Order: sequence, then C-alpha cells, then structure tokens
Amino acid sequence: MAENTYYDLIVIGGGPAGMAAALEAEKRGVERILLLERAQTLGGILEQCIHTGFGLHYFGEELSGPEYADRFINPVLGSARIATKTDTMVLDVQPGGAQHSVVAVNKTDGLLELRSKAVILAMGCRERPRGALNIAGTRPAGILSAGTAQKYVNLDGYMPGKVVVILGSGDIGLIMARRMTLEGAQVKLVAELMPYSSGLTRNIVQCLDDFDIPLRLNCTVVGVHGRDRLEAVTVAEVDENRRPLPGTEETIPCDLLLLSVGLIPENELTRAAGVAMDPVTSGAKVNQNRETGIPGIFACGNVLHVHDLVDYVTLESQLAGAGAAAYIQGKADSAPEYVPTQGSNGVRYVVPQQVNRHAAEPVKLYFRVGQVYKKATVRLRSGETILLQKKRPRLAPGEMEDVLVQPEQLAALPKGAALTIEIIAEGGTSKT
Repeated sequence: MAENTYYDLIVIGGGPAGMAAALEAEKRGVERILLLERAQTLGGILEQCIHTGFGLHYFGEELSGPEYADRFINPVLGSARIATKTDTMVLDVQPGGAQHSVVAVNKTDGLLELRSKAVILAMGCRERPRGALNIAGTRPAGILSAGTAQKYVNLDGYMPGKVVVILGSGDIGLIMARRMTLEGAQVKLVAELMPYSSGLTRNIVQCLDDFDIPLRLNCTVVGVHGRDRLEAVTVAEVDENRRPLPGTEETIPCDLLLLSVGLIPENELTRAAGVAMDPVTSGAKVNQNRETGIPGIFACGNVLHVHDLVDYVTLESQLAGAGAAAYIQGKADSAPEYVPTQGSNGVRYVVPQQVNRHAAEPVKLYFRVGQVYKKATVRLRSGETILLQKKRPRLAPGEMEDVLVQPEQLAALPKGAALTIEIIAEGGTSKT
C-alpha cells in the first residue's frame, strides 16, 4: 500500500457536481483538494451529451454538454490547489472523526490510502438495467439502456439499430428518440408505464412532438422476440395497478429496444460509510449545506437525488463546496438546531431533509411531486402556520420545484417544529 497522503478535502467524482464543489471550496480558501474520477477524463456524462440545452439557468446561454463541462474542466486543471486523479476507482470511505479515510486504486499508483478532513460524495447516478424490469422473452442483441446507445452514437460513431422502440420517457430516452431519428433510424414509439411522462416538457415537445414520434402512456413492453438479434417487441396497455390488460397486446417489429426507465444514485460508498439514507431519493439525508449525518462528509448532485437540469447540480454542489470549506476552516455552526423537512399531499420528497434554524442565508428547499397537477398551489407551512404559498399553472414529476425559506422564518420556528411542503390542487390532476 502506498504511503498515506493527507488533503484538506477529497472530492469523489469528476463530473459536473464534483468539479463545481471542488472549485467552490478552492474559491473559499481550501488549500489542498484532491478530485478523484474513475473515468479517464473529467466531465462525467456531459461528454456524451452533444445536444444543446445546458447552461440556460447558470450561464444564461445555451451550451452543449461538452461545452458546459469545459467551463469547469479548464479551471480545475488550471488550479494549483486542486489535484486530480482520473482512471481511479474509489473502493472505500471510512469516517474517522478528525480525519476520514479514502481507499482508491489506479494503475499508476496502485492502492492508495488517502486521508482528509472532509469528503464530498459526487459519484452521480446510473441507469436502471433491464434485469430490474422482469420483461419476458429471450436475451437477444439489440436491448440497450438509452445512455449506452447515446455513447455508441455520439462518442463511438456506431448506430446500434435502425427500427427503434423506447421503453420509458425519461429525458435520456426522449433525447435519444430525436438523436436516432436524426441519424436516419425509425422510432416507432415511446412507451411509458405511468399516466404521465417522467421527462421535461421541453424534451417532449422538441424530441417527440417536433418529429411526430408517438408517446403512448399507460403502456409497457411485455415481451421481446428474437434469438440472436431483436426482431420485435410486444407492448400492452396497463391498468391503474400497472398490470398489463389482456387483449391490448401489440407486436411491433424492431431491431433495437432502448430502456429509459429511471436513474439510480451511485451510493454504494455512501451506504458502506454508514451514512443515513433517504428511502425515497435513494441518496443521503443532508442539511442545507449538503452535509450528511456524519460530520465532514457531504453529498451533492445526482448521487444525492436525481436532478433534471445540470444547472441545478452545479448550484447544489457549490453549497456542498462552501459547506465543506466552512467545516475545514472551523467556521461551521458548532451547535446547530435542526428543523426537519417533509412532503405532504402529493410531494414525494424534500431536499435537504433538515435545516439549521440558525442559517444566515435563505435556504432553498427542492422537491418533486408524485403526479401531474394543473392550476395548483404550492404551500410551505410549519404546523398550521403558512410561511409561503405560490400558484403554479402546472406541476409534473419530471420537473424539480423549489421554495425559499428566509432566515427570519427559520429563527421564529418553535422548538419541535417541522417544515412541510404540500400541494393544494385546484384544477384536479392531468394525465398529460
């Protein structure tokens, strides 16, 4: 094992979250930062996202994924205080009070045991595989996750199929429907199990509607056909319990089935470190600084909860970088009083899961709804006291929402209080 090396801060993950967190910590005076990335280059998933639409919120301009990544890669590589190790796999994170231990391996250094005062977890997320779906049929070639197909087409220059069916209406699947069409493939349909799309509205319009690609809701793939190569899939409508309805089956000839059925935060390291987890987000429970229940260990980006826009990943990761800097420099609140947050009446989850009532700055609470609402009111309350409410013309599960809590509101909360975000429906729900 190589000799132990100490850093003020170790950031695990060199995607948009890890880079933004490292740069923010450097900006706030942290001297020795190490950024670890398992891929051969920095940038994460953005490197294969050649479409535009990134940066509208953060930079105020429309960028492609690689362009957005470069806005962070260049400052990271040019920093004298941020060291980077790519092609490096982190094997273990062990909390240690004043010093945390990170074990990693690469082909240059061998096995590394690193120590730091603080650790930021920014490992991102992965796609849910076919094995989690229980689709009946054989295992022919031609069944891929949408992200894998995106890599083949955008980075490797391969076309994985010519006649396509897409299962799931997540953003990657919607974007690949357009991408495959532009490359000359025929996209027969996008099948979505739920009564609503899980992607952004703008992607439904720009990637499906603009290309006359049908989106079939309450529909799923119930069988695949083909021995060596996919020849067809069978789709069927589902009932309110998401069970296939007999008599609605339709067999569609195709040579490629793309799966866009959800993303899973990469939290194996987080769980092994003993960090408390949120069962809904599948990420860590954190406070407003994105610090977990273990002092000095922070989490941000898609490893914490799956975001719809990379701009929001950047903003959240800067909170983690600032929080880690305050912890390292001894500026963090030594006696925090936490107020729990929770969702009710249609709100699936809220991040952060707790907020320090001593917070000096406004705290933004991010949340997602569990169904589509039209003409609804978002309400933030503590007990029976309404702190904020705002009308929204439409709320959808695929689009993250937020409310802002002011420091004086937090300070005025009684002991034992909680913050609740709820939806007051005015126009009922919608299936579109």
